[in-house]
Amino acid sequence: MTNSVPNEAVAPVDIAQAAPELIAIVVAQTGPVLHVTLNRPEARNAMSLQMVAELRQVLRDAEATAGKPDAVRVLVLRGAGGHFCAGADLKDMAGARMRSMQAAGTGAPDPIAEVNAEFGQLCVAYSRTPLAVVAVLEGTVMGGGFGLACVADVAIASETANFRLPETSLGVVPAQIAPFLVERLGYSQAKRLAVTGGRLDAAAALRLGLVHEVVSSDLIVSALDKVLTDILACAPGALAATKGLMSQARLQEPQTLVQQAAAVFSHAAQGAEGIEGMTAFMQKRKPMWAVA
Repeated sequence: MTNSVPNEAVAPVDIAQAAPELIAIVVAQTGPVLHVTLNRPEARNAMSLQMVAELRQVLRDAEATAGKPDAVRVLVLRGAGGHFCAGADLKDMAGARMRSMQAAGTGAPDPIAEVNAEFGQLCVAYSRTPLAVVAVLEGTVMGGGFGLACVADVAIASETANFRLPETSLGVVPAQIAPFLVERLGYSQAKRLAVTGGRLDAAAALRLGLVHEVVSSDLIVSALDKVLTDILACAPGALAATKGLMSQARLQEPQTLVQQAAAVFSHAAQGAEGIEGMTAFMQKRKPMWAVA
């Protein structure tokens, strides 16, 4: 891993220590890496509204460390108890359905739609973050967990991972997941999975490009360490700018981005990271990235 230049004017930040008491997730910070564990193993880490709120808050806190010593540069998402996430918590949905029945005809906002939108905002937040996001996928990866896997920049699966998109077989719609499925898998494969209540093992997920690597359970930590080493060898500002540019590129024709891309490149090349990176390359040494 690369070193960072300390900034004596600002106190170090540790998200794990600074975070308020968390109920549905556990966080642990190791240098620039924040490990976020979905922690409802008794429910295969089904995603409750509490978990959604905590995941969004932890992401905001991590993004707010930019420019500080021990700034978070990578978030690792993982599930406790050998499973990643079994999708939405049905208790929350049942409560929303009851509130929806009570609010019928009153003109009040639809509680079911509000619950669904909360998860959608979570996916958007993690897909747009300038931080690198790595998902470690084991056991059940279903519904909303499937969606989180799709928004991760890097997805590593153990051979135990089983992916399921059950919404249409349950009479509902993978509403908030759909855009990220199409983005990750392409229209044809996303549609096929949606209309068949798709089931995939880890090998099939790798073939489709849903995950980027499949390893045995005993090698999952070493695979993650390698990915983290590669990410931290990249300049944090350049990484964030690249993610932002690629996010636009997937929706626009290349010719519409030529001038903007050139400006982004020029800004990076003339900035501290560009100068340090090229100098380090010529001097045959590892670059020392500043935290800002």
